[in-house]
Amino acid sequence: MSQSFARLVFGLTAAFFAVFFLWPILQILKGGFVDADGKVTLGYLTALLSDPTYLSGLRNSFLLACATTVLALLLALPLAFISDRFLFPAKGLLSAIVLVPMVLPPFVGAIGIKQIFGQYGALNALIIELGLRPAGWTFDWFAAHQFWGIAVVQALSLYPIIYLNAIAALANVDPAMEEAAQNLGCTGFRRFRRITLPLIRPGLFAGGTIVFIWAFTELGTPLVFDYAQVTSVQIFYGLKDIGGSPFPYALVTVMLVASVALYAVGKGIFGRAGYAMMAKATSGGGPRALPAHQAWLCTALFGGVTFLAVLPHFGVILVAFSKDWYASVLPHAYTLDNFRIALGHDLTVPAIANSLKFASISSVIDLFLGVAIAYVIVRSKVRGRQVLDYLAMLPLAVPGLVLAFGYLAMSQEGRFFAFINPVRDPTVLLIIAYSVRRLPYVVRAAAAGFEQTSVTLEEAAQNLGCPPLKSMIRVTLPLIMANLIAGGLLAFAFAMLEVSDSLILAQKQVYYPITKAILELFQLLGDGKFIASALGVWAMVFLGIILASLTVLLGKKLGAIFRV
Repeated sequence: MSQSFARLVFGLTAAFFAVFFLWPILQILKGGFVDADGKVTLGYLTALLSDPTYLSGLRNSFLLACATTVLALLLALPLAFISDRFLFPAKGLLSAIVLVPMVLPPFVGAIGIKQIFGQYGALNALIIELGLRPAGWTFDWFAAHQFWGIAVVQALSLYPIIYLNAIAALANVDPAMEEAAQNLGCTGFRRFRRITLPLIRPGLFAGGTIVFIWAFTELGTPLVFDYAQVTSVQIFYGLKDIGGSPFPYALVTVMLVASVALYAVGKGIFGRAGYAMMAKATSGGGPRALPAHQAWLCTALFGGVTFLAVLPHFGVILVAFSKDWYASVLPHAYTLDNFRIALGHDLTVPAIANSLKFASISSVIDLFLGVAIAYVIVRSKVRGRQVLDYLAMLPLAVPGLVLAFGYLAMSQEGRFFAFINPVRDPTVLLIIAYSVRRLPYVVRAAAAGFEQTSVTLEEAAQNLGCPPLKSMIRVTLPLIMANLIAGGLLAFAFAMLEVSDSLILAQKQVYYPITKAILELFQLLGDGKFIASALGVWAMVFLGIILASLTVLLGKKLGAIFRV
């Protein structure tokens, strides 16, 4: 690739991020720190941090993110260790379905969980049938423990991200190092704590950071649980005051600073951490067989955690198939009408079409930008390419809620980008938001492909008279097509089911994406929750096919895409 082409890609990408990533963030900072006279002030932030309501929301959001991350880690780490080190019955099947929790946004799973643990849900009906409580007894489990209910739902949905990172990190550990420790008397849990855990810590922290930021800024799940004492919901309710009140801006600023600070810690302290290891050929590593009872114990543990993780999905599926489900262990009657209505409802048909359009266009943009950026980072020698790498990865650190709020702020009436105000038509901003938010996945997947493909193949083509750009297109791209398909599919799938951008930017029913339609249907009286669940099942099937395809294409390398 010529230096001039690399500089062109660098310049265009930098301009794109300056306009649609840095500018929205600057608008947030301006709204939170500049007063009506144009002077910089800390008054808004001070007033916010002294307000018990906002302070409580920030504290709850932080504690919720901590609880979700710890629970997800406790679920993921044992499973990753067992899967990497041991052979046990049904290992292939269980290792495949461990990704199932990712096929549904957490807030959709919350619909199923509420049906099971609600005041007239399946659990209470089971307790009454077992004679543990008298007929008519009710107890709303999640109303009594909303905080932990949300943390559990989010952890069960997000733990596969840590699992994927952990399994990839464990696969790279040289068994000879653990064997040397064992020969010196360091065995059992002590060996894991002193040797294995430090070796896989960067991978764990990478996955944990994504989970923490996701949980810290999650909007849909608290909305479904009617839990307004978190910052994300306070920002959502404050959107109506975006033109006149500085407090939503200050709230988003605090959330932005917290997320970027955590990302910086992860990148600075753990991002480059590593230990030199000998080639694995020096040791006979690999999963080992266990005695029958221990092997079945591993299967039971793996299966038990997986069952808990897919419990929200079972709930959503049962609600989707039911005519009525009230105060009984299982639905009273079943029907397929909900699925038919979900694909023919006035709210869902445009939503499906909108999501397909927004996600398709954004994925094409991501593929073009992602391949160009990855090529410049890996292949070129242009000065500043590492800055481009960091810039492309930054959207992982900035939550969708923050970016969506920034787009809303920069397109207010009277501002330069008022012509794309989402109040009139959010199409442009939704496509841009989806593109920016999912670009890191395509860049990471493409960069991995370029790194694994020898540059000498392109040089040979160029020596035979093929121009640099043509040699990249004709020689390298076909060789890394699996990586590109994987990155593109992942960007498309998560754009289809994006929550924060969709809930905030889509303000007219005619432009609702799928996730906004599901939330609106759930809030309708009557059969709203049944149709919402049916639409959620359709989304589950769609994303399940995508993730199955990704697993086939990338295998254990899939975890590398979910890293900061």
